[in-house]
Amino acid sequence: MKQGLLSAGALLLLSTSAWAACPAVTQSDMMGVAAGAYPQQYDLSEFEAAAGCEMELSANPEIDALNGEIQGNPELPPLAERLPADPLVVVPYDTVGSYGGTLHALSNATEAGTSDFLSVRHVNLVRYSDDLNTIVPNVAKSWSWNDDFTELTFTLREGHKWSDGAPFTSADVKFWYDNISLDSKVIEQPKDYVLVAGEPMTVETPDDVTVVFKLPSPKPGLLAHFATSFAQGFLPMHFLGQYHPDINADADALAQECGFETGLEVITAYFGNSDWTDTPTPMLNNPDKLTCLDKATYPTLESHIYTSDTTEGRTLVANPYFFMVDTTGQQLPYISRQDELYANDNEVRILKLVNGEADYKSQSLTLGSAPLLLDSAEKGDYTIQLKPTIAMPAFSFNVTSDDEAKRELFGNLKFREAMSVAINRDELNEVAFFGQGVPKQYIGFSPTPAWVDPELTSYMAQYDPEMAKSLLDEIGMVDTDGDGFRELPDGSAFVLNMQFATQGIGGEVVELVAQNWADVGVQTTVKEVTPDEYRSAQSSNALDVGMWEKGQPVAIVLGNNELWVPPFENYFGHRVGMLWAEWVDSDGASGVEPPEFVKSLMADIAAFQGAEPGTDEQAEIGARMADTMTKNLLFIGTVQAPNVIYHRNALKNVTEFQTQSYEYYRTFPYLPAQWWLDE
Repeated sequence: MKQGLLSAGALLLLSTSAWAACPAVTQSDMMGVAAGAYPQQYDLSEFEAAAGCEMELSANPEIDALNGEIQGNPELPPLAERLPADPLVVVPYDTVGSYGGTLHALSNATEAGTSDFLSVRHVNLVRYSDDLNTIVPNVAKSWSWNDDFTELTFTLREGHKWSDGAPFTSADVKFWYDNISLDSKVIEQPKDYVLVAGEPMTVETPDDVTVVFKLPSPKPGLLAHFATSFAQGFLPMHFLGQYHPDINADADALAQECGFETGLEVITAYFGNSDWTDTPTPMLNNPDKLTCLDKATYPTLESHIYTSDTTEGRTLVANPYFFMVDTTGQQLPYISRQDELYANDNEVRILKLVNGEADYKSQSLTLGSAPLLLDSAEKGDYTIQLKPTIAMPAFSFNVTSDDEAKRELFGNLKFREAMSVAINRDELNEVAFFGQGVPKQYIGFSPTPAWVDPELTSYMAQYDPEMAKSLLDEIGMVDTDGDGFRELPDGSAFVLNMQFATQGIGGEVVELVAQNWADVGVQTTVKEVTPDEYRSAQSSNALDVGMWEKGQPVAIVLGNNELWVPPFENYFGHRVGMLWAEWVDSDGASGVEPPEFVKSLMADIAAFQGAEPGTDEQAEIGARMADTMTKNLLFIGTVQAPNVIYHRNALKNVTEFQTQSYEYYRTFPYLPAQWWLDE
């Protein structure tokens, strides 16, 4: 419910200086202005009423030059014509910022280790505020549910525009859903979050600013999905639609003018057939066609847009049509440019941070880097936050391995139990996490909900190497040749190949666990690979052991079933049971049929998402899901520990984070559009 009352200070301001210029309100000094309907932000009309002012809009003095670097953008109209009729007013954390500068970021490679940087400019229909409990408007001006959570209505901002000045309307949401997300010619199989219990929704657009999602059954978590996901619920129909044959009958002919065979091939060049928002642009995947194409990248609603895209990194400039302003009327973002450099080597990244060569970094850092970063913080003039995580390092065994002997072994629950109790989590905590973590088992939810038996978090998580040896003996995995390592039950040699990427798990964690397993007679080899190599091997069903962080809060589980249905996460996460997934996707025509406990998880997640939030029914289903997931040990948890968030002190308005987590999409709750550089 909107807060309609003004504070006493604001009433005085209104009575003495009505409709003066708006005050430089910040979250650290609200100057007597009452809070709005949502924390840390207002609609323009709401803020003017609360502060008793008339906002004078102003823009980055570089904006015309920045716009000139965006291929295909026309000359800019006045600022008032670039902003929505009721722009989103962001209350800066500490100070009203100044324009200019370049935000320097480090990623691993194209589509690897990039979510940290992506989140800095990210927008979606809604977002979580920085309490990680309250969903607030973002691109959408407002929303409402019907009584049984089968109809979600969004109201957009009148006059909102894409980065090229074209109107952003409800048609862009419908285009994203009908012509991209559900079109098998673009995305081969629809993602779970665009479905409800496996069935598609219907998107209706009664007018330009109204979008109605009609659901075949209840799914209250759909809103939380939009608040946390990297996948944005809109795409520019005016641009991508011209290449879609269902929108434009001449799509193929238009594409052929620039050397493509079909319009869908052009969409692939821009969109990548992926909801991940940093797939290569034509600047990288079709540079020879750039002079023919209208644009180097498709228009965006984000705070910045790409101007270069190479194998070494990317550059971006501020979106001249961005829909947010600060409390004094300055259009956001404050920072003019962004520069993303790729550094796949972890030691190189750490050295660059110590030397102050990046302004913000969190992804791919591990707690093992904290001592060096903390020791160098004063000299390097940067700040380190150590914050709780949602996910934790976890291990899985390839239960559908192409090697039949390994498949049988990995599919044996007693083997997985043995490998879990062989891990010395207390030692792991002390050595890899400096005693700052909590040894835990993976239960599917993080943090642990009140309706989950807390004992599950320690299930088969005790250090008991003798139990591990006994279980391995019991399944016939013994040392038959006397070399100190166990053979497979059929007597053949066995080596557990452990390939890992530091983006997903710390090398020190992998080395310690590998030694624990060797100590109970399971021979291991450890090799570091790039994230791309790891993901490729995982997708090809070629890994023996999955090693990556894993865990999601209930809010995300309510909107996305991926942690509960084979292969138990997306391409970028921790997956296992690839052939189970093939069986599910093909309706049993190919792949390997999963066991009954997996089928029960699939049924339960559909029921859990459809249940009314907070009810006994939902709690009962969720508790059963956690019990099934934990006691089958598809994923073996280790230690949940805080992790590192880095920012240079010259980067202003960086607040204290609640968590260091991908799950809430990193910086998205913390308003990075109001960051600015004081230098």
